[in-house]
Amino acid sequence: MKNFLKLNNASIGYSEPLISDINTSLELGEVCLLMGINGIGKTTLIRSILGQNKLLSGEISINGKSIRKLNPNEIASQIAIVFSKAEIPDNYTVTDLISLGKYIHYPYYFKLNENDKVEINEIIDKLNLTKFRDKKLTELSDGNLQKVFIGRALAQNSPFIILDEPTTHLDEDNKLMILSLIRNLAKNENKLILFSSHDWRLAKEFSDKIWWLKDKKLISGISEEIILNHPELITPKILDFNKNFHPPEIEAPKLEKEMMFSFLQKNFASDLRKFKLTFKNDNWELKTDDFYDNYHTLTEIKQSLQSLINIDNLH
Repeated sequence: MKNFLKLNNASIGYSEPLISDINTSLELGEVCLLMGINGIGKTTLIRSILGQNKLLSGEISINGKSIRKLNPNEIASQIAIVFSKAEIPDNYTVTDLISLGKYIHYPYYFKLNENDKVEINEIIDKLNLTKFRDKKLTELSDGNLQKVFIGRALAQNSPFIILDEPTTHLDEDNKLMILSLIRNLAKNENKLILFSSHDWRLAKEFSDKIWWLKDKKLISGISEEIILNHPELITPKILDFNKNFHPPEIEAPKLEKEMMFSFLQKNFASDLRKFKLTFKNDNWELKTDDFYDNYHTLTEIKQSLQSLINIDNLH
């Protein structure tokens, strides 16, 4: 269905709006990355989509129905949520936790039927958790634990899954594994996936759309178009925090220039303006009016600059 999730002139927040005049939509089968700095309103937006935060104005609809008209059970049938700071129940196994996803459909005292149990086992196998099915959650790696929480969301059979920072605290291999899993779920099972991440440089590779919260607005579109139209997202930013540091002239591509500035600022509290560094053919040229040399590593540059500064101080 087109526009499974639709936000129409929506403003979210509390006494004052955090994000105003949101007009955007997402379809089943899409992966959308939600990004923005801390405190800008990502969690508030998620809570508003879940119907937990009252809209200040406008409308949010799920599968053609206003979120205002859906009760909590109806919302749970449409949306599954995976929070980054979910508590780990004591003594629960992988099977126990994934099975909890089924209880949105039953009272807590019901027992799962045979069809439910078969589906739980299929989810465990699909997530490559077969050998861990009877393991306690406390015995799992961070990556496998995150997969179990995603498994619980899958057990709800909801068409829309929201994940709040699913790659937080994971190493690079596990980040790639989780992001690949998210994309496969969207494409192979026609799920709509909305996930937030601070690691957007990696996450954008797996998303179809980006929702970027900035200056009290939601900027939305195809991932690559958002990045191309907002070069500040990929332009390296030089942070000047050392008041005693005066950088040399640095002639290099943007990323190499940022890395050199960062390295020198951390290692020198002095005036380096008499020096010039030029990045050429994967090497750095260091020169002054009466000095010239080539270096391959930052350590070599640091040692050379320290020697030159010491010589100047002796004079």
